[in-house]
Amino acid sequence: MAVLGTWAFSESAVDQLRSLISSGRQATDAVEEALAAAEDDPGTGRHIVGRGGFPNSAGVLECDAAIMEGGAGRFGAVAALRGVGSPVRVARSVMERSPHSLLVGEGAVGFAREQGFTVEPNEAMLTPHSTQAYQEFVEKKNQPSGHDTLGLIALDLMGNITVGVSTSGAPFKSPGRVGDSPLPGCGLYADHTVGAAAATGDGDKIMCFCPSFHVVQQMKQKGSCPGDACRAVLTDILCRVEPAKRFEIGLIAMNMKGEVGAASSVEFPYTFWKRDMVKVQTCISVPLDSHGDKPGE
Repeated sequence: MAVLGTWAFSESAVDQLRSLISSGRQATDAVEEALAAAEDDPGTGRHIVGRGGFPNSAGVLECDAAIMEGGAGRFGAVAALRGVGSPVRVARSVMERSPHSLLVGEGAVGFAREQGFTVEPNEAMLTPHSTQAYQEFVEKKNQPSGHDTLGLIALDLMGNITVGVSTSGAPFKSPGRVGDSPLPGCGLYADHTVGAAAATGDGDKIMCFCPSFHVVQQMKQKGSCPGDACRAVLTDILCRVEPAKRFEIGLIAMNMKGEVGAASSVEFPYTFWKRDMVKVQTCISVPLDSHGDKPGE
């Protein structure tokens, strides 16, 4: 029994996951509930997640979300979804009720309406903060830094493992742009025989390497612990990318024992809780170099 999340701002979501898992909730239900609460919180938008996130270059908020269970073929995602405050709930519905695995744009909106979700006008999805940021982008081309994605992994009392991710994407992106987050193997991956992984960072670059799949495969084929698996995959990426073209990436992983780990190209805080821990803890992953070493090693 364990839970894990990307970035320091995931602490409240991970704490909610801890409470839900401890009370016996199934992993998928818990991940959906905790992610949805974060998505629909306007304050989380500052971290490029859900309501209050940064809009695209046309001033429209488009969100990506996905959920994946450890069982084969158990995946659902939405991308460039407009007007829904909790995209992960629509992604869960895609997994449960659609013959497809990924719906995008107007198709995702239409499916959401069919499933009874409220589709709000764009103005309701923005906040004064995101509206002002967009105005500054239009007037001054100010571009906020960061590529945050909220990723959550939960291992429940019954031994089920689920990973979910959500993001409003790169600030002021081109309309219709989709990053790594809702793509299986890229932004997230789960295998109930091994564990699960999630990625965060520059999605346009991350998707080219399918890192979440490879982290899980490292744990499966080589028996690596989560931390070693994350470091091995990141080291391979860094070796293949020219130093001048290095990009922001953070990886988290959990195995079926509830062990957790992370690796990153930038300073990367992540939060976690495991059975017998009193409360959620935050750890810092320090950047690796191209040899897989941390500074000073």
